[in-house]
Amino acid sequence: MAVSARSIGEAFVSIAGRDRVRDDTAALAAATVDGVQPRWAVRPASLEQLSRILALACDGRLAVVPRGAGSSQELGHPLSRVDVVLDLTGLDQVIEYNPDDLTVTVQAGISSGALAARLSPRRQWLALDPPGGAARTLGGIVATNASGPRRVRYGTARDLLLGVRFVQADGVVTWGGSKVVKSVSGYDVPKLMVGALGTLGILAEVTLRLHPLPEVERSWLALFENPRAAQALVERVVDSALQPSRLELFNARALAQASAESAGAGVAVSIGSVDEAVREQGERLKAIAESSAGRLVPLPEGFWGEVESAMAPLESSTVLHVASLADRLAGTIGAIEDAFRIVAPRAEVRLSGCAALGTLRVVVSGATAAETAAVTTRVRALVAEVGGSVVIARGSIELRRSVDPWGPVEPHALALMHALRDEFDPGRVLNPGRYVGGL
Repeated sequence: MAVSARSIGEAFVSIAGRDRVRDDTAALAAATVDGVQPRWAVRPASLEQLSRILALACDGRLAVVPRGAGSSQELGHPLSRVDVVLDLTGLDQVIEYNPDDLTVTVQAGISSGALAARLSPRRQWLALDPPGGAARTLGGIVATNASGPRRVRYGTARDLLLGVRFVQADGVVTWGGSKVVKSVSGYDVPKLMVGALGTLGILAEVTLRLHPLPEVERSWLALFENPRAAQALVERVVDSALQPSRLELFNARALAQASAESAGAGVAVSIGSVDEAVREQGERLKAIAESSAGRLVPLPEGFWGEVESAMAPLESSTVLHVASLADRLAGTIGAIEDAFRIVAPRAEVRLSGCAALGTLRVVVSGATAAETAAVTTRVRALVAEVGGSVVIARGSIELRRSVDPWGPVEPHALALMHALRDEFDPGRVLNPGRYVGGL
């Protein structure tokens, strides 16, 4: 149903209220995505409002871009059309908290920090710690499948997500999954939503599995001459009886900015449990580090906050997410650093990664779009040999137009993605063109 812009705007106001529909210059400038200014910025206050707004947008053939904290707006293909930016931070309530079952259901616009404050009196927490996590919304974390160092023990959103309530592009409200940890039925739909960037539906509520906070958690830093020696330590820790909650590897540049220590590479290890178990595992870690020709130093409580600051990208920085194999980690790090040294010698490369899983976060400053595109292509060719990938998680419009931000996708997988998109959003209303393969 084709309708005029004025009547659509008036309809948005009738649904959400005048104070939640903005079309003034300042609001639209703040809501601009990839240099494209929307016609409206809408902030629904309820699931019903969200449903009605999407139904109207679908009827009007509008392009809708969901937004939480706005921390991942440079992820994916640059958008060519934005009609409505849908601000979900108004959906920020805890719907149901079951501390005895270790589950919580929240609206998708609540921030991770706000949820942590709600859970802390019961000494429980959501074990997701992506960069900038306290300010990020839970819907955004799930939609981008964002994670941090603790994924080595607790997994990612796919592992902690029990159920979702989402709104399809036509405004239909749909539920998938379960509210209890024991149930195994209905998991497929929630997992489809993880990492889909809201292209299959806009998350309104998420049900998540919680964990008890450990009684004690301590961290140590093992220092080595080079990444290969650091990788050897990681392999020994993984093969041991130790149960680290973090096992994070740093290159020399990241290490220098996150700590007072200087070395060719470092591995930070956190262990959380009861006090006696932490002390005992710490002694075992010390023995493993010393036998691996490393130097182990205890870390202050604020170290992980320093890591987050050290790895935070500047406004002009690029962030690459590289997936390799744990036993190829040293070679992958060397290839990344060598490629930038050859192609972009003035670039600064800070690198950290979940060492046991072979995933790396690379923050690059001082490289041009053309230089970063060339390095991305080189590294993709390297990790493709082991089924790895390189995703541009944050980059300029120029960079994301010059090289596919997602990288190559196996044809059968891409065909399945197309089929799912056709099923959930045939009119390409949600984040059109932004996802893998231009979906």
